[in-house]
Amino acid sequence: MALFATIDPLFVLSGFAVGFLVGMTGVGGGSLMTPLLILLFQVHPVTAVGTDLIYASVTKTGGSLVHGFNKTIDWRIVRRLASGSLPAALLTMGALWLLDVDKAAYSALVTKVLGVALIFTAAALLFRRRLLATYSRRMGILSDSQTRLYTIGVGVVLGVMVTISSVGAGALGVTALLLLYPELPVVRIAGSDIAHAVPLTLVAGMGHLATGGVDATVLVALLCGSLPGVMLASLFAPRLPDRALRIVLAVTLTVVALRLLSA
Repeated sequence: MALFATIDPLFVLSGFAVGFLVGMTGVGGGSLMTPLLILLFQVHPVTAVGTDLIYASVTKTGGSLVHGFNKTIDWRIVRRLASGSLPAALLTMGALWLLDVDKAAYSALVTKVLGVALIFTAAALLFRRRLLATYSRRMGILSDSQTRLYTIGVGVVLGVMVTISSVGAGALGVTALLLLYPELPVVRIAGSDIAHAVPLTLVAGMGHLATGGVDATVLVALLCGSLPGVMLASLFAPRLPDRALRIVLAVTLTVVALRLLSA
């Protein structure tokens, strides 16, 4: 009870806002929450990463339940991503522990690079049809085996980036899936990405928890806001037209990029 008595309403409000964006688009968990914790609430970067990973795991579990009920998750994609991301996350945590790497420095570098990438991603989403047409002309139609291989490769990249910085599970995952699975509506892309992020952020978060990099008070406050937010948004997402979701996603990524680049 003492833990709940110390809850800061600003943490709850921040959790709700980010949770709503996650439920609507699959993006915004690490990309927004980690910078918010560092810049707005002055949480230590390493603690912010660990706390955000556990927060994201619980929040996206709520979102996954709603997306699963609405049948907006492609479990084939989830399995492919996880087969690459989970081993990569475990290996990255082991390497960071053995090499005693400065996590804050790595996180800052990855965050800046990601911020630039998200600007281009947001622009690409607004011109999705033209991008997909160009992509199809240059790459042709990928076979199922090629698509599976590339999806596993994306999972490996996500596993490394999320473990180091908590950023990438939504932003990079959704972008890659839009290109690899252009036939799927955005709501199924977002739902699949949210479902995949649950085991990935849990594995990476447990590694940070083992080293003491999690603030329990902050975590509880964020979850009090994020769980209602992600569930509410996940209910609305299937009812929005595909173009509306792409615009919301593009705006979200732009905000994320500006936050990251100003960190």
